[in-house]
Amino acid sequence: MTTSLCIALVCLTLPLAAPRVIAGSDDRPHVVLIAGDEEYRSEETLPMLASILRRDHGVRTTVLFSLDDEGCIDPERLDHLPGTEILDDADLLVLFTRFRALPDEQVEPILRYAASGRPVVGLRTATHAFRYPSDHPRAADLNADWPRRVFGQCWITHHGHFDEGAAPLTRVEPIPADDESARGHPVMRGVGPFDAYSWLYHVEGGGDALPATATRLLEGEAIKSAHTERFERFPRRNPVAWTIERDEPGLPSRVFFTTLGHPYDFRATSARRLLVQGVLWAMGREDAIPADGVTCDAPSGWRPTNAGFGGQRRGRRPSEAVAEPEERRDPSAPKTAETRTSD
Repeated sequence: MTTSLCIALVCLTLPLAAPRVIAGSDDRPHVVLIAGDEEYRSEETLPMLASILRRDHGVRTTVLFSLDDEGCIDPERLDHLPGTEILDDADLLVLFTRFRALPDEQVEPILRYAASGRPVVGLRTATHAFRYPSDHPRAADLNADWPRRVFGQCWITHHGHFDEGAAPLTRVEPIPADDESARGHPVMRGVGPFDAYSWLYHVEGGGDALPATATRLLEGEAIKSAHTERFERFPRRNPVAWTIERDEPGLPSRVFFTTLGHPYDFRATSARRLLVQGVLWAMGREDAIPADGVTCDAPSGWRPTNAGFGGQRRGRRPSEAVAEPEERRDPSAPKTAETRTSD
C-alpha cells in the first residue's frame, strides 16, 4: 500500500476536529426561560435564575428575550420575541412576560408547549402574559382565559404603586401551619418569612378564587394599599405562591406560580430559594430538595435594577445579559445558539 493511500485512509477514519455540540444533543434537562416585560426587569431576573440552575442543578438553560430590530434586548418591543420554537426541545418553560402581542410563529410554540402537558413555571405578569387588540382573533382566549386555565388566575388588580423600590410593600410568610397540604410541600423547604418589594396582587377573595387543584404555599399582606375602602372586595392578604397538579388533557401537569417579580424581591434568600425549588418541583425533582432547602447564593455578577417603566438597561445583546462574571463561565462550553442566549 502506498504512503499516500495510507494517509487517505487515516483521514477517513479519524475526525478532523472535535464534534460540535448542538442544541438538543445534551441529555441534561432543558429549561427555557422567556423574559418580556417592560416593568419588572425579567431580562435580569431570569438570567439570574438560569445561572443558579446551571451552576447548582445540572440543567441546561436557554433565555429568550424581547428584541429590537438590531437584536438588542428591548422589553418595550411587545411584538418580537424570537426563538420560541426551541420549546419543542424543552423540559420546562419559565414564563415572565407582560402584555405581549406576538406573531403566530412566535406565540404558537408557547401555546403548543402549554398544551403538551409538560410543566410550567410562571412569575407575576404571566397572569397577563399576552394582550392582543380587542378585534384580534386571539384576544378572547389569550388575554385572560389562557392564563386562568394554565396558571390558575388572570390579571385582576394589585394594591398600588408606592415609591418604587424605596421600601418593601408586602409582608410574605408561609401559609399557616394548620394547612397540612402547604406545611410539608417540597417547594417550601427552608423558605421563611420575608418582605417583598412587589405590591400585592389580588388573586382570591370578593368572588375570585384559585382552582380547586391549587395548593397555596405563601401569602402576603399589603403594607400599603390603594384599596383601603374596598378590602371586602380586595382583601389585604392574598396568596403569593401556589402549585397546581392535574391530569387534564391540553394543560400543564405541574404548575408553580408566584406573583413575586420585583427585581429586589430576589435579593431575599427565601425568595430565590422559593423560585429555584418551584422549578425543581415542577420538573419532578423534589427529591433533590433537602429538608432545609437548596443553597441558592446569588450569582456574583447579578446587580438588579429597580423596577419601573423605562428604567431598563439599554443596548445589550442576549449574550451580554449575564448573571455571572466572564471568568466563572465554562471556557470549554460550545458557543451554540443555546449558550449565546443562556449565558
